[in-house]
Amino acid sequence: QVQLVESGGGLVQAGGSLRLSCAASGRGFSINEMGWYRQAPGKQRELVATITSGDSTNYADSMKGRFTISRDNGKNTVFLQMNSLNSEDTAVYYCNAKYVPILSRREYDSWGQGTQVTVSS
Repeated sequence: QVQLVESGGGLVQAGGSLRLSCAASGRGFSINEMGWYRQAPGKQRELVATITSGDSTNYADSMKGRFTISRDNGKNTVFLQMNSLNSEDTAVYYCNAKYVPILSRREYDSWGQGTQVTVSS
């Protein structure tokens, strides 16, 4: 099983920036895709951005141009650079990994515990 640990959340003023990190640990798996999702109070969890092992990226429309996802495959770590933050970005941000255990053909999901991002206006 893959364990994910996020870091980098916190309090920032509107217009500011934050960088989130998520490190995957464990043995005997291959990660196909890592990504970030977020959940604001009273709302459903939503996609922020994803990146595949081949570095193909996908962003939610509201994050395009402001957020950048990147990945260090050698360290199974994914980053989310968030710029021009506004109050609507306030949420708990969750790291996700889609992985396949060795000798398995089935893909599994793993989630981090979440990190709070609060943007003050």
